[in-house]
Amino acid sequence: MTSKNSVESDINEDVKSIEVVEGERSWIVCISDLHLGADDTYSELTKNRDALIDFLNWVRFSPNIKELVIAGDLIDEWFVPMNLDTFKGKTQMDFVKNVALNNKPVIDAFNDIINDGQIRLTYVPGNHDILITAEEIEAILPGINQSRDVRGLGAYSPDYLPELVIEHGHRYNFFCAPDHSNRTVTQTDSILPTGYFFTRMATSSVVQGRPKIDMNIPIVTENELGEEQYLYYLYYKAWEKLINVFPVNEGINEPAIHTGIDGFTNSYAIKDVLPYQDPENNYIDVNLYKGIVESWEERQANNLVPILIPTEEAILKAALSSHLDDQSANQFFVNPHSNKRIVIFGHTHDARLITSYNENMDANVYVNSGTWIDSKDLTMTFVVVIPPKDDKSNKGYVGLYQYADEGKISKLDSQIINNLKN
Repeated sequence: MTSKNSVESDINEDVKSIEVVEGERSWIVCISDLHLGADDTYSELTKNRDALIDFLNWVRFSPNIKELVIAGDLIDEWFVPMNLDTFKGKTQMDFVKNVALNNKPVIDAFNDIINDGQIRLTYVPGNHDILITAEEIEAILPGINQSRDVRGLGAYSPDYLPELVIEHGHRYNFFCAPDHSNRTVTQTDSILPTGYFFTRMATSSVVQGRPKIDMNIPIVTENELGEEQYLYYLYYKAWEKLINVFPVNEGINEPAIHTGIDGFTNSYAIKDVLPYQDPENNYIDVNLYKGIVESWEERQANNLVPILIPTEEAILKAALSSHLDDQSANQFFVNPHSNKRIVIFGHTHDARLITSYNENMDANVYVNSGTWIDSKDLTMTFVVVIPPKDDKSNKGYVGLYQYADEGKISKLDSQIINNLKN
């Protein structure tokens, strides 16, 4: 453990084999999954808030940091108990401003960084803030840089380090990527994926202390009606597991999920997102998200996924952190059309650094930036990337760190990268 005041010298010690310009800002720091909420009675970041403010002040006054990147889930619009009206009868802009007010010292710390003009602050969207618009982010963080592509998604590659890409990672997740399956229900260009409804249920379960009750989930069995039906069966099994892990007092039949968001106006029951089976012909169907299985390939293309993920794999492995980790290689390192050597995702909350090697035996580095939520697991993590000094130098650095109590910082893992283009 080292104090935050000496972390610069410690990192410079780590990278003494590469050239670092004294007194020049070159570091890129990345954080993700802050999950700032509108109400501390259920928000996931309350105990760690002061530490986050302290960390942001360290970033602000560091002489080495050039850019701070927020890799998604800055604002949490999903982690809200089912029975609550998320917007309280107002607008999404009002909700965003309420989140900012509830976390005013954090937002003030971000704005101090922006207003100083020394460090660029960049944001890419995550799934929990998938609907939050650029205008709404700008309203609470005026002057912030935003990197977006498809609605609800973004990927950031600094022009001074094009071989780095930072995104949240939900683009590759069957349950969390933007999904247009409900456009006939909402009569709008809705993109809320099915993970939104799961998260509302899970939040209520957590608030209720995960009650020990039988959810009486209707049984769906595998049939012999084709590949798509088999995939809907897998989709059902995924939901069955989630419902059993996060039971709620309301059960599956009560229309307890209040929406009023992204074109949804009704209150829905859990059974509305759970596949069901016709007892006469064994056909498996759904109420919400009709066509979710059939449209996965098209959805990926619309969401600019470079290498398509097979539907069966996407459903079966969606809950595994390792599946997102694997996409760093699948989408970038082994993709012949990609030039990326450093990939940073968030989303899973599982901070880690994984090194692989290309055909020239040069390192490619994937890092998951982790999370800052209150948790007994690893939390308050961040990534430091140091590009090569100049065009003549070819060594860069990636480090994964944890910010701890009393302003202490510890290194979790790091990697020197050779032949990195500046």
